Parts: sequence; C-alpha cells; structure tokens
Amino acid sequence: MPCCMPGVAFVPALLVSWSSAAFIISYVIAVLAGHVEPFVPYISDTGTKPPESGVFGFMINISALLASITMYIRYLLIEKQNESSHFVRSSCNMFTLCVGLMGCTGMGIVATFQELAVPSVHDIGALVAFGSGVVYITLQSIISYKSCPRWNTYFVCHIRMAISVISCIAFITMIVFASKISMTKIDWTPGEKDYTYHFMSAICEWTVAFGFIFFFLTFIRDFQEMDAWDEEKHRKRGLGKSVRHQEGAGGSKRNGRSRMSNYTLTHWCK
Repeated sequence: MPCCMPGVAFVPALLVSWSSAAFIISYVIAVLAGHVEPFVPYISDTGTKPPESGVFGFMINISALLASITMYIRYLLIEKQNESSHFVRSSCNMFTLCVGLMGCTGMGIVATFQELAVPSVHDIGALVAFGSGVVYITLQSIISYKSCPRWNTYFVCHIRMAISVISCIAFITMIVFASKISMTKIDWTPGEKDYTYHFMSAICEWTVAFGFIFFFLTFIRDFQEMDAWDEEKHRKRGLGKSVRHQEGAGGSKRNGRSRMSNYTLTHWCK
C-alpha cells in the first residue's frame, strides 16, 4: 500500500494507483450512463460528457501533478547517483526531465479541453502528452542501462526498454489509424464507416497509457533505495560527529594531563 511505503517511494505508487483509477472510474461512469460503447472506446471519449467529464478532468489533472513530482524526484535521484558514478551527462538528465514535464502539460490540456468542445486543442494536448511520454520513458530506459550494474539490475532495464518499445510502436500505430478517421464522434458502433480505424487506434491508445503506468511502477524500488541511502548518509554523518567529539574530548584530556605534568615537573625543579 502507498501509505506503508517509506519516504518518497509512495509518490510513484500513488501516481500508478490514481491514474489507473482515473481511467477505470471515468470509463465505468461513461458506460453506465450510455455515453460510450463498452468495447474499447477512446480514453478521451470516457471523459467528454458530464458527469464523467468532471471526474476525468479532476483526476487526470492530479495525475499530471503526481507525474511531474515523480519525474522531478527521478531527476534528483539520477543527479545523486551521478555524483559518484558519472554515467550520464547532467544536461541529458535535465533534457529528459523537460520532455517529461512537457508530457505532463499535455495531460493537463487533455483534461481541461474536452474532445467535443475544443477538438483541435484537445488533439494537440493528446499528441504532446503521448509523444513526450514515449520519448521520456525511452530516454529513462537508456539512462537505466547506463547506470547498470551499480544502480539498476539488467532485469529491470529489460522490462523498461520492453515497455518503451511497445509504447513507441503503439503510439505510431495509433497516429496512423487515427489520421484515417474522417469524423469526430464518441458513439461508435461496429460496422459503420471508419470503425476499424477507430478500434485499432483506441487499442493502441490504451496500450500506451497503461505502458506509462507500468513504467512508473518500476520506479518504486529505486525510490525506496533512495530513502535507504539517505538513512545511511545520516547515520554515517552522526557517527562522524560522534567520533570527532570523542577525539576532541580525548585530546582535551591528554592536553590537560600534559599541562599538569609540565606544572609538576617545573614545580619540582624549583
């Protein structure tokens, strides 16, 4: 459970659980209200009409905030690891963070401007969110490989790269099929014009979205280790202070004994 995780490790856990809930809750409300067909609608279609639009907008905006916080902590973590290992340039780490934050901005646009209300702005936001997200997780996968074997296991790196490749392929396929759709609507039925393009594009969209979720899930272990490093650092700092204090106390005693011996010797000589 996120509340039982130490330090900052709860942030990616909360991001994963909250984002999953945002997609599922808005989907359930939209289907029960009869606003979308239950079989693979677009994610945005499940947040277009009220009441699900309010839930979708609120929860996705929170997800964008949590994603920004997670990305920034990840940036700080890599900077901290890089102090001793020097496995990636700081500028590359900063560029990766900026790409990720751009994707979070796209998420905010998607949540704020509904698909049917302002379709052009909504589509731009979705393109920025998914495109930047795919680039971000790909760069993070490359950085993870560079940090092996000290800071990451190859197993985790393979999982991250697999998610990145699948998400990248799904994103490109989504764009290709979506570009062939000639109308903007949410109440699709099988057999009508462009339904096949809509169906394939929607599958790819869900694949990319949950690809991001599973990718951030792999950050939890890294963030837990970051807490352990902080505890070890504070422990060593405390031991260092204790040793210096003991050395200082021992030095004072030795100086005192030395001064007493000098005084006794001088007094005896007189």
